[in-house]
Amino acid sequence: MPTFRAALSRLARLNVTGVRHNYDLDQLPDSLTRAQLPALLTLPIELERERLFQQRQDSLQTADFSGAAKTVNYRVTHLLLVAADQSVLGIRSCLPQLIELIDNYTAAIAADITLDDTLLAPARLSVEPGVFPYGDRQFYGCAFRHAWLLQTQAARS
Repeated sequence: MPTFRAALSRLARLNVTGVRHNYDLDQLPDSLTRAQLPALLTLPIELERERLFQQRQDSLQTADFSGAAKTVNYRVTHLLLVAADQSVLGIRSCLPQLIELIDNYTAAIAADITLDDTLLAPARLSVEPGVFPYGDRQFYGCAFRHAWLLQTQAARS
């Protein structure tokens, strides 16, 4: 039975055409340079204050611990950063690349919708392009918000 950590690591290995770096939790840089972009950051949080759609959902939700399979719903952000918003050329220069990367991302996740069977059910995904802070800068990019269902692990003694 795969763990939440295993699912996060599998997401970090998602092969998206055009993405230069895909960072797992233990590889997240403090800041990003132009040479590291475009980059995908695996974040087990929702970045609430930056959400474009202000719906309230808990990052971790438990479901039915009595009876059948014991499951947990997780919310994960896979943050695609394409260019710093201080770019001399502005947002128009990176929009075509951003749209192409969004298409490439959705194709990659569609080809592996359960992340190599680490998820109990296919991932649900929302796509939120925008401007996102990371480190001490703002970046043009897209937040891919995943909703996952995983089976709980037995307690270790």
